[in-house]
Amino acid sequence: MDVVALIARIAFTLIFLGAGAGHLTATTAMAGYAASKKVPQPKLAVQVSGVYILVASVMLILGIWPDLAALALVPFLLLTAFVFHDFWNQESPEARQQEQLQFLKDLSLAGGALALFVLYASEGHPGLNLVAPLFA
Repeated sequence: MDVVALIARIAFTLIFLGAGAGHLTATTAMAGYAASKKVPQPKLAVQVSGVYILVASVMLILGIWPDLAALALVPFLLLTAFVFHDFWNQESPEARQQEQLQFLKDLSLAGGALALFVLYASEGHPGLNLVAPLFA
C-alpha cells in the first residue's frame, strides 16, 4: 500500500507542478490575469504562489511532512476558486460554464488535499516518507 500511496501523491501533484512551473515561466501573462482580478502586486503574487505550490508539491511527493504539504495546498485552491473562477460574475453562458468547471475543479482538489491531510495525519498513515507526518 505504501507504493500505491506514493503513486497517488505523485499523480495528485502533477497539476500543481505544471501550474507552479507556469507561474514562474509565464509570469507576465499570469500577472495580467491576476491584475484583472484586482490582486495586489500581481507579478509578485504570481511568483510567490508558483514557488508556494511547487514547494508544497515536492514536499508531498517526497513525503516531507506530507500532512502539512497537503494541507498547505488547501488555501491556495480555495483562493483560486473564489477569486479567479468567480463564475457567478460572468455574463456569457460559455464563460460562466468554463469558470464554474474550474471553480468545481479547485474545490474538488481542495477536498482531495484535505483527504490526504487526514490520511497522513492519522495513526497508521502510509509510509515511504522522508520525514514523518507533522500532525500524526
